[in-house]
Amino acid sequence: MGTFAPNEIAILGSTCGTITDFVTNLASFLKPLSLTYVDASHHALTEKPNINYLTFNANQTITIQKDIQDNKFANYPLFQNSDICFINGNHYQGTHQIVIIDKEKEASLKKRINQLTDVICFVLKDKNTPVFEYLKDVIETVETIPVYTLDEIEKTAKTVNDLYIRKEPQLHGLVLIGGKSERMGSDKSLLQYYGIAQRDYLIKLLSTIVNGSVYVSSRKEQDADFENIITDTFIGLGPLGGICSAFMQHPNNAFLVVATDLPFVNKETLELLISKRNPSKIATTFIGKNNPFPEPLITIWEPKAYPVLLNYISLGYSCPRKVLINSDVELITIDEKYIKNINTPAEFKEAKNQLNQK
Repeated sequence: MGTFAPNEIAILGSTCGTITDFVTNLASFLKPLSLTYVDASHHALTEKPNINYLTFNANQTITIQKDIQDNKFANYPLFQNSDICFINGNHYQGTHQIVIIDKEKEASLKKRINQLTDVICFVLKDKNTPVFEYLKDVIETVETIPVYTLDEIEKTAKTVNDLYIRKEPQLHGLVLIGGKSERMGSDKSLLQYYGIAQRDYLIKLLSTIVNGSVYVSSRKEQDADFENIITDTFIGLGPLGGICSAFMQHPNNAFLVVATDLPFVNKETLELLISKRNPSKIATTFIGKNNPFPEPLITIWEPKAYPVLLNYISLGYSCPRKVLINSDVELITIDEKYIKNINTPAEFKEAKNQLNQK
């Protein structure tokens, strides 16, 4: 997290009005990303410094919230789901910066020179006014930073979008083995469909396709022995508890979650899921061609899903499918046979026969 959000860009070097107009123009070129803009409240009646913020909606409308308490513990829930959070750099710092070169506000920029920690581009308000010479003394990489004019919004938007892509959360694998397997009568994660225990098969499979680590989610009483194990800290919540326990340890990473009772999942299936990943939504998941409900246990859960999952727990719900049904997620239609789950000895025998025939 930065000052307000995971991905934030402070814009400084010009007037507040110029910055606000600049962000509004940028937003039109950054669809369908979720965007917000944070500014200081200038309301004279507020006793403490508050913030105003704009949300740029997918339907081209803008929602305005005024005089919100400026408190980092209140700010984080407001902005952590933004793909990009723009900040008025005249009032607040941001992890990354866009510097507008405005001759009339050069003195103001000099006062904030220590805020220039990661400038992604310069924007010339007047194309005849070059990047200030003194910036070359304080920014070692100044010669490599792109320079645009104020009306080259599309180019600036591409630079912002490239930053967003580079900062895509690393994807970990998470194999869920914590189920009680009551209908199966034995531990489903130990059943063998491919010559080894299904949990070992999935660990090996995930390790070949995710760019992060592969973790195993288990209940404490299982006493499972794995190098990367995450023991449930959300007790009695089933798979949702396992997912939240993983996010509790790695809140800034995404997880490709796979359960061990889905034997028809293969490398091609998971590669398809990754290729369709949409980090701007809380999850990317499969839905069967003839099934109206998504499959939560072959799903990429993004970091922004964590507070959503916690909210459902606070409301008394522990079904991850309910979260997917009622949230903005990326749905991939697939034949049901690839996401069929196995719960009984008879279903296990039938699945083995089908896989052997293949």
